[in-house]
Amino acid sequence: MQKKRLSLIVAIIIVMVIVIIYFANQPSTIILQGEVESNRVDVAARVQGRVIQFNYDVGDDVKKGDTLLTLSSPALLAQLATAEAQLNVAIASRDTTYSTRPETIDVQKAQLDKAKSDLALAQASYDRINRLVKNGTVSKQNYDESFNQYQAAVKAYEAAKANLTLAENGSSIEQKKLADTQVEQSKAALAQVKADVNELTLVAPISGQITTRVAETGQLYSPGTPLYSIIDLNDIWFTFNLREDLLGNIKVGDKFQVKVPALNNQVIDVKVTVLNALGQYANWQATKATGDFDLKTFEMRAKPINKVAGLRPGMSVTTKWQPH
Repeated sequence: MQKKRLSLIVAIIIVMVIVIIYFANQPSTIILQGEVESNRVDVAARVQGRVIQFNYDVGDDVKKGDTLLTLSSPALLAQLATAEAQLNVAIASRDTTYSTRPETIDVQKAQLDKAKSDLALAQASYDRINRLVKNGTVSKQNYDESFNQYQAAVKAYEAAKANLTLAENGSSIEQKKLADTQVEQSKAALAQVKADVNELTLVAPISGQITTRVAETGQLYSPGTPLYSIIDLNDIWFTFNLREDLLGNIKVGDKFQVKVPALNNQVIDVKVTVLNALGQYANWQATKATGDFDLKTFEMRAKPINKVAGLRPGMSVTTKWQPH
């Protein structure tokens, strides 16, 4: 009887040792907790304005390009009117530079016709005096006077031709370039003001759901003030912070499963997309008494392999983690 009891005790001890050895050789499992995150965009106006109408509120779904709200800015509209007037002035000035009044051209044509007639008369007189000089019937003084009159008529004719050309061509090349530059400068200034005016209408930069609305009707807001926050529910991921000694051989592309308590512990298949070391502030600090060294903390992101309904940023997520 005693032998049977002893054998039973020995058998129990052996089984316990086997069980202890088995569990001792099993990889340790820990529970990691993460959080659901998504792409969030804060929408702000680039110009100062007063809200006169907003079209969406918290919880509303919007599409990219939808008008979120409209701002009012009388000062900006006044700048727009000024810029448009300055452009019109620059265009008118350029047109004046490029053109000459028809009356001016007519006057120069008449001057040219007169100079041409004077030249013909002076040349005929000179030719006649020149022939008489050869016969000795005209004095040298009369010849010189006739020659001088002829030369003066030639110069007057050339000057009249030049004045007509100048009248027909208008201003100089340099003046025309300056006029063109002033028009382009005014156009650029007007385009800038128009771009600012367009900012009075705030549109959704992405499709998603509105989570925050700061804008209130009648309130004046400065440039850069966030007026809406939009999350993209089609771009969702899970974020975990892991100590580096828990990473093991995990790499981007590996797959595992997570549970979402808010969705009745629904099990979701995910894939690792990001492994990033966090800053020094996230280190696990060792103490000198233990003789350990500081360990870095890594951010691990994982995305659902299939789309999951009901996931929202801020939800907790857990997974059983076995360091390799």
